[in-house]
Amino acid sequence: MARESEKAAGTLAGVTDVPRAELPGRRILWASWAANLVFAATAVPAALGVRAFDTTSILVALAFFLGSIGVWFYAFGLAVVRSSRGDNVVVGNLFLFEGPVPKAVRWLLFGAFGVCLVITAATAAAEPFGVLVPMLPLGLTGLWGARHGKFPARSDVKGATSTRRGHGRVGE
Repeated sequence: MARESEKAAGTLAGVTDVPRAELPGRRILWASWAANLVFAATAVPAALGVRAFDTTSILVALAFFLGSIGVWFYAFGLAVVRSSRGDNVVVGNLFLFEGPVPKAVRWLLFGAFGVCLVITAATAAAEPFGVLVPMLPLGLTGLWGARHGKFPARSDVKGATSTRRGHGRVGE
């Protein structure tokens, strides 16, 4: 008989409403929105011609981009570990949340990505380094998926059983 996570993967079946105070990965969600606030606070004044923010906005954009590379590698590493333990981790489930994910998490992470794209589009002409920043909320989305996502078992690993289905940290 198929496990619940196998039936729900790739569909919206099992999408749950979880109270915001109980959402898994709250720090990841918070970081995604906090980055938008810092990005907007530096890029918008620079785009409006406030010279004092020119260097700051460039440094913030580059720092967020470099930080996003670390987030992407970390998320990829967690996904590889989960896959080696028997979870069928694929890009659709990891970044696009095709499996069962609380609606609030979808809205918060994809919303943060959308807001970041709007800030980028509004400021790109005056602050071109800002086009690198959307990599951070997208990477944080992958990190949330790698740490808290629920994935079906891999069919090619005989006898593999994943002991982790989106609860706690990898290795706990």
